[in-house]
Amino acid sequence: MADTLVVNEIYLSLQGESTFAGLPCVFVRLTGRDLRCSYCDTAYAFTEGKKQTLEAVRTEVQRLAAPGGNLKSQISNLKLPLVELTGGEPLLQKNSLPLMQQLCNDGFTVLIETSGAHDISQIDPRVRRIVDLKCPTSGEVARNRFENIPHLRATDEIKFVIGTVEDYEWAKRQIAAHNLAAVCPLLMSWVHPLRPEQQHKALKPVPTGLTPISRKDLVERIIADALPVRFQAQLHKIIWPPEQRGV
Repeated sequence: MADTLVVNEIYLSLQGESTFAGLPCVFVRLTGRDLRCSYCDTAYAFTEGKKQTLEAVRTEVQRLAAPGGNLKSQISNLKLPLVELTGGEPLLQKNSLPLMQQLCNDGFTVLIETSGAHDISQIDPRVRRIVDLKCPTSGEVARNRFENIPHLRATDEIKFVIGTVEDYEWAKRQIAAHNLAAVCPLLMSWVHPLRPEQQHKALKPVPTGLTPISRKDLVERIIADALPVRFQAQLHKIIWPPEQRGV
């Protein structure tokens, strides 16, 4: 296998979600996605990208993580420790595994955002895995790989993206059925409506018969149920326009 990855973009921004929300982070967005969730806001990463060597990716990550982008300074003294692989779906490209291992060896705290449809067991144990459980609104609930749950550790995170009342109730059932609160931190993220320019014809339609839920209603239900989850406000969509890339 060639020592390369197809990369959509590499950029420095603010971590908008997860328990690391609010921290500066270097993002490596890989190309390719096999799910077509109804609310997907990164459809441009389905196919857009260029092949890069793992070494080139690491060099760019190190440059962006350096104070002022000074690579020489970065090599001698890491200042920004956080890197996230996202997509697309990073695990569709097998060379994401050695890249994560190498970034850990470089001294970074490495996160991966993954759909939950692929085996996470081969990921370097130093990597913090943010794993989706797809709710009904996604149109991809059948793709959940529940076999991943036994592989989760306390340093990992499970994310539910909530767009309807039915999503919320489904998530509550999974939390109870799998005792997820005892496994790792749990995240709930409200579905941010897509703007027209973000719509993609390949996305799954929202299943019929579901009841939309507002952001306020979601938060109030979490509070009323004393649900052990962290609500996510997606900081990057509050700071920048929701359709803006590279943030």
